[in-house]
Amino acid sequence: MCGRYKLSMRKQIIEEHFDSVSGEEDWSPRYNVAPTQPVPVIRQHPKEPIRELSLMRWGLIPSWAKDLSAAAQMINARAETAATKPPFHDALKSRRCLIPADGFYEWARAGKTKQPYCFEVNEGELLAFAGIWDRWKDPSGQWVKSCSILTTTPNAVTASVHDRMPAILEPDSYELWLDPGMQNVAAASELLKPYDARLMRCYPVSTRINSVANDDEGCSAAVKSLRLKVGCSCRNPWYA
Repeated sequence: MCGRYKLSMRKQIIEEHFDSVSGEEDWSPRYNVAPTQPVPVIRQHPKEPIRELSLMRWGLIPSWAKDLSAAAQMINARAETAATKPPFHDALKSRRCLIPADGFYEWARAGKTKQPYCFEVNEGELLAFAGIWDRWKDPSGQWVKSCSILTTTPNAVTASVHDRMPAILEPDSYELWLDPGMQNVAAASELLKPYDARLMRCYPVSTRINSVANDDEGCSAAVKSLRLKVGCSCRNPWYA
């Protein structure tokens, strides 16, 4: 699964990178993005050739949900089964989005504790998780837009730490993934592959990341750690 990630870039950089526009105010760099929090999401305008950047709640709330109770359990959707699951299949068909990030975290058991690791593409460049979104009307009549990150099987870098990884899209797949008129679920699912391990690295970070109250640059700073007994293939200086 993907339960924490970072987005340390300013809104202007994200807009330029993804060729998108936004009516949102600027936000501070985030180093410990957690479920149920508002996160930047990119969607294709349904009638105009414009990509829109807006904030959504992380944790999908299906339009037919009675309340928010299940949202925290739907921060991720498995790429292999999303097309057959009621909370996700309609969104995968016609409500796909990009969720910008520049790294994500997973935990590996080290004795009686768990060591967190940060995973990056090309040493921290912007990337896009494959996402889906929906909207739900709360009891007061307000619309709440929410999203979920698609996950897939791990590549050689992530497999040493976790058995899942977020589906990271190639830039040349953005247009097809975002196209609301492209409703071929099988074709969309074909884009949800493990990312090229040769372009990724991972490194151990402080357990400060365990608390959502911590959200600063120190959360993603490399720390010294024992070599993973399972044989980590991460490219980072502490394993030299």
